[in-house]
Amino acid sequence: MRTLIIYGFAFSLIAMLSACTTKDKKLEVEVFETSSSGNKLQLLTAFTAGEEAVAVAIKLLPDEKFQTITGFGGSFTESSASLLNRLGKENRNKVLEAYFGENGARYSLTRTHINSCDFSLSQYSYAPVEGDTELKNFSIEEDRDDIIPMIKDAMAISKDGFKIISSPWTAPPWMKDNKKWVGGKLLPEYYDTWALFFSKYMDAYKAEGIDIWGITVENEPLGNGNNWESMHYTPEEMTVFVQNHLGPKLEADSKGQVKILGYDQNREHLKEWVDVMYRDEASSKYYAGTAIHWYASTFDVFPDALQYAHSKAPGKHLIQSEACVDAEVPKWQDDDWYWRKEATDWGWDWAPEKDKPLHPKYAPVNRYAGDIIGCLNNWVDGWVDWNMVLDRQGGPNWFKNWCTAPVIVDPEKDEVYFTPLYYTLSHFSKYIRPGAERIGFENPDKDLMVTAAQNPDGSIAVVLFNPTEKEKQVMISLGEKSSTLKISNKAIQTILINKRNTN
Repeated sequence: MRTLIIYGFAFSLIAMLSACTTKDKKLEVEVFETSSSGNKLQLLTAFTAGEEAVAVAIKLLPDEKFQTITGFGGSFTESSASLLNRLGKENRNKVLEAYFGENGARYSLTRTHINSCDFSLSQYSYAPVEGDTELKNFSIEEDRDDIIPMIKDAMAISKDGFKIISSPWTAPPWMKDNKKWVGGKLLPEYYDTWALFFSKYMDAYKAEGIDIWGITVENEPLGNGNNWESMHYTPEEMTVFVQNHLGPKLEADSKGQVKILGYDQNREHLKEWVDVMYRDEASSKYYAGTAIHWYASTFDVFPDALQYAHSKAPGKHLIQSEACVDAEVPKWQDDDWYWRKEATDWGWDWAPEKDKPLHPKYAPVNRYAGDIIGCLNNWVDGWVDWNMVLDRQGGPNWFKNWCTAPVIVDPEKDEVYFTPLYYTLSHFSKYIRPGAERIGFENPDKDLMVTAAQNPDGSIAVVLFNPTEKEKQVMISLGEKSSTLKISNKAIQTILINKRNTN
């Protein structure tokens, strides 16, 4: 009898130890999914995969550290801000809360335009008076109706705040060699005046209670010759302006903390620009980093160019400052379209024949998710979308350069449509916070895109994107702990691992 009792006790102890061991090795996670089947940042609790599900083992490597994240977000344009002002108060607040509220996307890095751009209601400059080299008539009055109120309201909603990058599309025409809004170059005799212009812009916004975190020297310096506002620089011309005029002026005006980002256009020319920008200590002194756009391809991230830019200046920012589904009128209340390979971009019609293969039809969600993950895995530390809000035509835009935005509104009917692009962006902006560090991982599945970052609070956010037609069973492991999950076909997931699991 005594022996049976001992054996019984031993059996119970083994069972308890086994249960404890199993529990100790279980990785506790929260999983949020957006999918073509209808999930929209849906918290998942059941993970039963079908028999045909592909099994993938992903190992997280938190000791492998890469770039520190600056943030994610979108842009304050006059077009977006004016549309919000035409909505009813409830829907206006709904959109701003969705972007900046604690229960929304929690945008942390944003952009706006200096002077007008194509997504303005008209063409304007803060310094319209020709010959006013001291900028005595400088005024941001044009921004007071729409852009400034939108920024202020977003600031009031945002708990953690957000950074603002400001970009000019052009200097006032009177400072340029062609005296036009479009094309042309900044005349050397106005280099100091244009540098003063940046400083006065920051002072004017500061007076409104708005701090400017960074500037790009010029939006798309390779420019265009017949479209919307633009101004051309070569890499050498921009670097001369920054090195000898803009940088010293901001430093003299106690604005040396403002980040100056060079280039600000597509990645296929990135190497030639960073070679000049970071040629030596003098040329690179005032550059805090490089800004890039995604319009060179609908699918190619240009990883070699990103890696090269990082290696050229490993201590500098590499920020994606603009992206959108361009050359498209938005589809209204049609979630399925955003998952289908039916969208085109400018290159579908206009790219040179040799570049046509870079511009096939694509699915907008695939483009956003794939590009953000690809950028993060190649040293990009910030990713900024273009317009936050557009109307059903893809405007307003004075040039009729229609594009798509994550949120589409019908101001006449006071209706709002949150497209799948909004939820796709939220998978990153909401859960990967400023100051997070991208970490390493092992992923054996070439069809499943993965990135991971450890937040300042110790939690880890893993983002998966499955563009295939098959669901996948995924085992996430962190040290001795693991968890087996399922990701739907054509879906994006954010997996949150609480900091108690990462110690």
